[in-house]
Amino acid sequence: MPGPSPGLRRALLGLWAALGLGLFDLSAVSQEPFWADLQPRVAFVERGGSLWLNCSTNCPRPERGGLETSLRRNGTQRGLRWLARQLVDIREPETQPVCFFRCARRTLQARGLIRTFQRPDRVELLQLPPWQPVGENFTLSCRVPGAGPRASLTLTLLRGAQELIRRSFAGEPPRARGAVLTATVLARREDHGANFSCRAELDLRPHGLGLFENSSAPRELRTFSLSPDPPRLAAPRFLEVGSERPVSCALDRLFPATEARVYLALGDQNLSPDVTLDGDALVATATATASAEQEGARQLVCNVTLGGENRETRENVTIYSFPAPLLTLSEPSISEGQMVTVTCAAGAQALVILEGVAAAVPGQPVQLQLNATENDDRRSFFCNATLDVEGETLIKNRSAELRVLYAPRLDDSDCPRSWTWPEGPEQTLRCEARGNPEPTVHCARSDGGAVLALGLLGPVTRALSGTYRCKAANDQGEAIKDVTLTVEYAPALDSVGCPERITWVEGTEASLVCVAHGVPPPDVSCERSGELGVFLEGLLLVAPEHAGTYRCEATNARGSAAKNVIITVEYGPRFEEPNCPSNWTWVEGSGRLFSCEVDGKPQPSVECVGSGGATEGVLLPLAPPDPSPRAPSIPSDLAPGTYICNATNRHGSAAKTVIVRAESPPEMDESTCPSHQTWLEGAEAAALACAARGRPSPGVHCSREGTPWPEQQRVSREDAGTYHCVATNAHGTDSRTVTVGVEYRPVVAELAASPPGGVRPGGNFTLTCRAEAWPPAQISWRAPPGALNIGLSSNNSTLSVAGAMGSHGGEYECAATNAHGRHARRITVRVAGPWLWVAVGGAAGGAALLAAGAGLAFYVQSTACKKGEYNVQEAESSGEA
Repeated sequence: MPGPSPGLRRALLGLWAALGLGLFDLSAVSQEPFWADLQPRVAFVERGGSLWLNCSTNCPRPERGGLETSLRRNGTQRGLRWLARQLVDIREPETQPVCFFRCARRTLQARGLIRTFQRPDRVELLQLPPWQPVGENFTLSCRVPGAGPRASLTLTLLRGAQELIRRSFAGEPPRARGAVLTATVLARREDHGANFSCRAELDLRPHGLGLFENSSAPRELRTFSLSPDPPRLAAPRFLEVGSERPVSCALDRLFPATEARVYLALGDQNLSPDVTLDGDALVATATATASAEQEGARQLVCNVTLGGENRETRENVTIYSFPAPLLTLSEPSISEGQMVTVTCAAGAQALVILEGVAAAVPGQPVQLQLNATENDDRRSFFCNATLDVEGETLIKNRSAELRVLYAPRLDDSDCPRSWTWPEGPEQTLRCEARGNPEPTVHCARSDGGAVLALGLLGPVTRALSGTYRCKAANDQGEAIKDVTLTVEYAPALDSVGCPERITWVEGTEASLVCVAHGVPPPDVSCERSGELGVFLEGLLLVAPEHAGTYRCEATNARGSAAKNVIITVEYGPRFEEPNCPSNWTWVEGSGRLFSCEVDGKPQPSVECVGSGGATEGVLLPLAPPDPSPRAPSIPSDLAPGTYICNATNRHGSAAKTVIVRAESPPEMDESTCPSHQTWLEGAEAAALACAARGRPSPGVHCSREGTPWPEQQRVSREDAGTYHCVATNAHGTDSRTVTVGVEYRPVVAELAASPPGGVRPGGNFTLTCRAEAWPPAQISWRAPPGALNIGLSSNNSTLSVAGAMGSHGGEYECAATNAHGRHARRITVRVAGPWLWVAVGGAAGGAALLAAGAGLAFYVQSTACKKGEYNVQEAESSGEA
């Protein structure tokens, strides 16, 4: 349905507006023609702030008007129908000002509402206890005086940033101001040092104002835990005047240990302890020093204070005075044979004991007299003093040493008459004398030679051996003593007394003598190396077996020395069969020479010369004992026969007869064993034609490679293949590889026509002939007389006809020919068609057929000749043969 037109819409709106205004005017007229208004009607003012109120009316001529309020005014502005007044220092929580006008004998009024708010400028957290025991409750109390209205106020108690309790005062009367929040909290160890605070929030955002926040200053809580046990006090029971002793005080299970305070005192003396902490444990140490003013019983006090509480321990300490005893000698240094007095004394309360003799009563001294002797020199006297303190006996000692002067003494224990020292290591040579004052000792050879460096560390050499006179002297006298010094040293074997190499001659007399130097004199023995218990001693008749290496060892108390002595025994030449055989075979090409090694010292020279026959005067080359670049060349040929070998050295000569034979290893070549051989199939089986040269005559054995070679009487084509022939004699082997080929007569294995069964006139056909032969066969064809246009492949294996005619029908023959014979097969080709074609072909082409027959025969024969085939007649005659 289409809507009203714009003009109509505007008309209706106008009408509705007019009606509405009319109705409004009618309602106003009907209800109240005049009114009074107060702006703002409702206001929120911060306590102590100011506000302008506007009082107005629509009365055309009000008689009078005003603003009633209990608040202080600062200024007023007026008009005919309005009044504006500033209210200052507004502090009442809530007031209701009234605006009024007198109009037409009526009073027009408008009532407003002014409420004040106060920000939480003061947020106070009440004082916490100075120390709070762990595990007990304490109170947190927060006060926010004057802030309000309370209904918009929220208080929160905090531990650090953690909220403990939060309370909102919503629902409180509008005039309520200020708030208090109290909570009970259990003190923990973790709360020590924690900060507690209170946060106040005044939310006036619903009244168009903001959120006012403030927090109290943080208050730190100090928690503690103190063990109920008293401290452990460690201190001496007795303390001597003038002495220092350590004391300690310990207490466990206190927290925080760092806050604990320790008081440690001896009597009225504060000891100022050093405190060491270990977790929840505390140890306080100090040094107690006793003075004469404190002598007597005193109390040692340890007091530990924490969190206002303390734990205390007391111990009794007795301070006493006990001077050390006094020990005196009438003469601290006295000559031998004089009298000396020893006195021991102590304090009035002490009992003294000198050398086991006690005083009769405390405080009395003890004396001892003696005639000084050498044995009293450096004698120590001991004075003991005892004092009874509180039932415990205390002891102090004092000692003194007596010096007795006497002449030197040289005892064998301190300065032996005979000294034996090993050579080599450094020694401190000592010859000590007794005497007081300490004597000086000097030792020198009687002949005015060497002087011993007594008391000094130095090397001991064999040159020091000899007799010395030692003299000891001091201001009391002197002493003299002769001493003998023997220096022992290990054996030595030099080249003079024991040469490294000795040469003997077989058959002479000789002995092995090795002289060694050493102190004490060494024993010498010579033993053959590698043969335990074989010693060479006394005079010997020299034989070759005496040659060798001997280990000579010299031994004494200071060690041993060993030396290898090589004995060489020389003798004339000797031939031995294994080293120079009487019969020797020279193998051609072996590269070996005759080895004739002769025993003898020095090494004999050897020469072998031919004797008689072809070898007369011929020199036989010999293998050198050791290969060298100058070794004789190896001959390619050597004359067999008899040779005389002569060996010579400076001790004589020897001769030996040697018979030399010449032999050679197997040898095969193309002339004795051809590498390619041919057999004919069907012939009698025969061995391969392989022989070998060599001395002694080699045996030859041939075997087929890959497959066994069966024994059979006739040759077959399966015998073709590769054979391995080996020739063997006593000096080695030789081998050749032989390839055997088997030739055989031709056989036409296949003769076929395509298409089979005949061909229509004008059609094409092909004849295929396949032959088996070795060497490969030559293929030839014979066609029916008059067959024209016959095509042959390059090897004559295929005959083809294109556009067959009746003359192409008939018998075809394929013949295969090689050097070993001929074989032929025949096939008949039928050309089928209308008799008329045959008649016309026969009538019209009679003469042509006759000519074609002669031409075909000429073509087939000429083609065969071109390909190197046998003609038909020759192949047949050969095949018949």
